[in-house]
Amino acid sequence: MSLCDDTLLCNFPKCRAKLSGFAWVTACSHVFCDQHGSGEFSRSPAICPACSSALSGKLDIVRTELSPSEDYKAMVLAGLRPDIVMDISARALAFWSYQVHQERMYQEYSLSRAETQLKQMEKLLNQQNQSRELELSAMRGEIASLKKVMEEYKRKYSEVSERLMERNRQYQKLQGLYDSLRLRNMVVGVGERDALLQTGHHDFSTGVARQASPQRSPQFLSMGPDVDSRFFSCLEGDGAKTFFQFSSPAREKDRPFIKKH
Repeated sequence: MSLCDDTLLCNFPKCRAKLSGFAWVTACSHVFCDQHGSGEFSRSPAICPACSSALSGKLDIVRTELSPSEDYKAMVLAGLRPDIVMDISARALAFWSYQVHQERMYQEYSLSRAETQLKQMEKLLNQQNQSRELELSAMRGEIASLKKVMEEYKRKYSEVSERLMERNRQYQKLQGLYDSLRLRNMVVGVGERDALLQTGHHDFSTGVARQASPQRSPQFLSMGPDVDSRFFSCLEGDGAKTFFQFSSPAREKDRPFIKKH
């Protein structure tokens, strides 16, 4: 802000707005906008919001128009001696210079504060970058170790895969040998079974021809004087009674059986 600037800024800490219309000027060389001046200086005793000075005099606070009319300009200093006019003008210029200097000091303070915050932020950023670099280097080392482990697992996997393929080939060979042996055994077993069946059938036929069961298949090969004795001897046991019961159903139970010669 320079001496040639057309407007001043409100000295209220949270306002810093450009002044226009009416402003409140204090004896401690501070100026406030109409809104904050009306609010702050309505209380008694009045305290300057900028420097906390007590403003108890009648002319310690003045509400002035920043763009006076031409009539006001023509009459405000009319009738005053030149030295008084010069004194008033000097004091007004001193107030303006103080405002300019104050604004420059405020800007410098704001700049130094911003630089301090920037340095703190840069320091914090450097610390964070260092920590991130450490974490990144640690992660890179971990990635390298994991890559080594992965390569080792790949090597083991390839070895296991080769051994598995070799076992599969051996298994296929053994399976083929087993299938061929089983097929040969089946062929040999079928041949032996057929031979045994043929031998058993021949022996069975021969045995049947040689002997017969005395109870189920009685054989009457010859007829002679002792035919009755041989006939009854073949029917001894449990089948004799049954044979006579079913062979002579019309015979009465109390009729004696007469043996004929």
